[in-house]
Formats: sequence, C-alpha cells, structure tokens
Amino acid sequence: MAKVSMTVNGKPASGDVEGRTLLASFLRDELGLTGTHVGCDTSQCGACVVHVNGKAVKSCTMLAAEADGAEVATIEGQAAPDGTLNAIQQAFQDHHGLQCGFCTPGMVMSAAALLKENPKPTEAEVRAYLEGNICRCTGYHNIVKAILAASGQDVTAIAAE
Repeated sequence: MAKVSMTVNGKPASGDVEGRTLLASFLRDELGLTGTHVGCDTSQCGACVVHVNGKAVKSCTMLAAEADGAEVATIEGQAAPDGTLNAIQQAFQDHHGLQCGFCTPGMVMSAAALLKENPKPTEAEVRAYLEGNICRCTGYHNIVKAILAASGQDVTAIAAE
C-alpha cells in the first residue's frame, strides 16, 4: 500500500492505495465521487474522463499513484457550490445532450477541455475531439449542439442529422 495525496475539486484528498489502483477506482471507491463512470476499463468509451493538472485524461487507465500531488477535477466539481450548473452542463440540459446520462460526465469533462483549448470550435472540430467518447443513446447531434452553445455560438443553423 502507498499513500497518495491530491487536490480533488479544490479540496485536499488522500488515501492508501495498492500500486495497481486506478484513478477512477480511487475517486469512486475511496472518495465517493461516483460521477466518474467506468464503462469499458480499456480507455475506449471516455465515460471516466477527468482533468489532471488541467489535462483531460481517461481515469480508467491512469494509476492513482500517477496522480499523487496533482490537481484533479471531476464532474462533481463543475457546478457552483450552490448547485448551479456551469455553462456546459446547462447547455447539455437545454439542448437535450443527454439521455441515459452514463456518458454525460465524460462528455462534459471532455467538452470543458476542448473549450479551454479552443473557445470557439467548429462543428467538425467538436466531433473530432469527441472521438474518444462513446454515447449509445443520443447519436451525438445534440451533444455537439450543446458544446457549441456552451461556447456562445448560435446553434439554430445546425441541421438535424
């Protein structure tokens, strides 16, 4: 067992982990942050995306020990302390960018990383960036629309697929 310490959503967090403990497992099992979903364990679906030191990572393939000393942001840290949704979360709600919700935390975290890198992406850039995130319900159109809306762009001209 090894001791890991990190800042998660702005608060100090620590715990004892085995060397093989994944960051997703540490967040879910040790810290109770179950918004980080694990859908595949192989880095294919993107439901487990969190930010580590400002970079989007798939936490199902990163060891908790690799995040020792890091700043980690999860979906639970995206809303305001009073529960008010951030712009991306609100856009997902307003533009019906979710259905079952399983992929939504990873989509929102990926969208946040994209908009940090590229504040006004094109539809094609959003679609390309989300290639590592799988949604089995929505067909992606409303997810893309939500991300574009969160960037402050007019989405009325986006044709339905």
